[in-house]
Amino acid sequence: MKAIFVTGGKQYYVSEGDTIFVEKLNVEAGSDVEFTDVLMVDGKVGTPNVLGAKVICTAEKNGKSKKIVVFKYRPKKKYRKTQGHRQPYTKLVVKKIVG
Repeated sequence: MKAIFVTGGKQYYVSEGDTIFVEKLNVEAGSDVEFTDVLMVDGKVGTPNVLGAKVICTAEKNGKSKKIVVFKYRPKKKYRKTQGHRQPYTKLVVKKIVG
């Protein structure tokens, strides 16, 4: 069974047993998360959501991704700025798709 759901302003195409990384959710590791904003389940498309459908996931861990370096530079102006960023994420395992 496959589904498309929305979280953190992004759409994810998943099937049961998949592991995905989403924008950080306010949940603890080991707890279940239920997404009801489901756009498609097995080819059945809703307008805008499929009624009664949900994706149940287990939060495996919360963490931060690898550091990226943001370097700003203006030629001939003596302007240089270096900044780092680590995006927080939540690792989810799709347990069940209902719909």
